[in-house]
Amino acid sequence: MPDPTDQPPVLGSLTWEPAAARADLLGEAVAAALPALTGPAWVAPVDDDLADTAAFTEAYGVPLEASANCVVVATRRAGQTALAACVVLATTRADVNGLVRRHLGARKASFAPQDVAVAESGMAYGGITPVGLPPSWPVLVDAAVAAAGLVVVGSGTRGAKLALPGSVLAALPGAEVLEGLGVPVADQPRPAPAAPAERAPDDRDVGWGERPDDADPDRRYLEDRPPHWGSD
Repeated sequence: MPDPTDQPPVLGSLTWEPAAARADLLGEAVAAALPALTGPAWVAPVDDDLADTAAFTEAYGVPLEASANCVVVATRRAGQTALAACVVLATTRADVNGLVRRHLGARKASFAPQDVAVAESGMAYGGITPVGLPPSWPVLVDAAVAAAGLVVVGSGTRGAKLALPGSVLAALPGAEVLEGLGVPVADQPRPAPAAPAERAPDDRDVGWGERPDDADPDRRYLEDRPPHWGSD
């Protein structure tokens, strides 16, 4: 009897192929990580301009419930900044300021700036995926993603998508499955207007992209990004 994992999935209007046979569609780190996966992975080419989740699901008929987003989070603790990834269904948003911050023991947590996410992951923005991330990063996977029979994520590039079982994502190096990581969009309260933040005098809580007010004579700001994961 043929192995069912040899059969391409039927998911949207895309033509799926074994990911190992199409390294040209994958980010370099993603292709290198494939042999260590605990299950099958498939890849399909997509239009670069349709890589963002909303446009992708509409154009290719892939349900939001079968798509997952991988977001890069920057955390601050004791004056140090670290990165982590959160994988949640596209119908939800990662609870960064609540569950993620508490789970990682951080004083602050926020979405990493685009240039940082790209440089430190080695992947294209809009194509960042949990497969092939730096081994030092925690990878937080929502329980709903881990339970999914098949889920679509990025491929490391904007020109393709990966499809693989949720259990494979849950078994990635550094992965932890968290219940309630993804909060349904409709359940999220409107944020209260934020009070102007006072800058810490020693810069310990100034994150990437944050600078003192123009009137502040002290123009210092942090440049303590962790070393690029792929550098010597």
